[in-house]
Amino acid sequence: MPPPPPPSTEDPPSMSGSVGSVTPAFSPLYQQIKGLILHSLQHGEWKPGEAIPSEIELAARFRVSQGTVRKAIDELAAENLVTRRQGKGTFVSTHTERQVQYRFLKLLPDEGDASVEGPAQRTILECRRARASVEVARILALRAGDPVIQIKRILSFTGVPTILEDIWLPGQAFKGLTAEQMAHYQGPTYAMFEIDFGVRMVRAEEKIRAVLPDETQAQWLNVTCSTPLLSVERLAYTYNDAPMELRRGLYRTDTHHYYNELS
Repeated sequence: MPPPPPPSTEDPPSMSGSVGSVTPAFSPLYQQIKGLILHSLQHGEWKPGEAIPSEIELAARFRVSQGTVRKAIDELAAENLVTRRQGKGTFVSTHTERQVQYRFLKLLPDEGDASVEGPAQRTILECRRARASVEVARILALRAGDPVIQIKRILSFTGVPTILEDIWLPGQAFKGLTAEQMAHYQGPTYAMFEIDFGVRMVRAEEKIRAVLPDETQAQWLNVTCSTPLLSVERLAYTYNDAPMELRRGLYRTDTHHYYNELS
């Protein structure tokens, strides 16, 4: 029996057992389907690395055409939220995949590439539960005084301290995070967040400026106070633009460069 005809934009699709439209009814139909798929991703229906249903199955589920579903998935793939694998299907993107790992790694060696250099050696200077300041609360969409996890660490490459980072994470989402976890996890930090806490970073915004370090920062990075550094402030988001990490780093660029690909 053929599937029922696609609904009009005045009659948005709904998900069985959930609320109706996740996006406004005036948005294009494929955008509504994209919103419903995002809703399922956000609520863990399909985990990172798992296959999502086929386009035909999703079309039947949402009572729309396969072409509408394909257009929605095209956008999700372009945003690196899902990954198409030829002959295998479409999978939820994960930070354990090589191509996704390096989306967020912007400091690269002048000679060779990141894979040749190997993973950073992590030195955790501090990992503690704290109360969010007014500024941190505003950036992470919390209330002042809400619990946060505050981390300070050094990332070294081939034994050379290269990045000094301060990280703030919402305390509720990362309850139980320890310095040992941060120091000893062998893969990317975002993969550990994904596996151990179910938080997947899907995009980030960064502000970059040139600065000089203060005396303490210079000591941690083994440079002089007159050494120019890159100051990089990153705000990383999970699904539905929920901010989940504030990261402020100082980067040495005497043997590395900050790389960004624009398209």
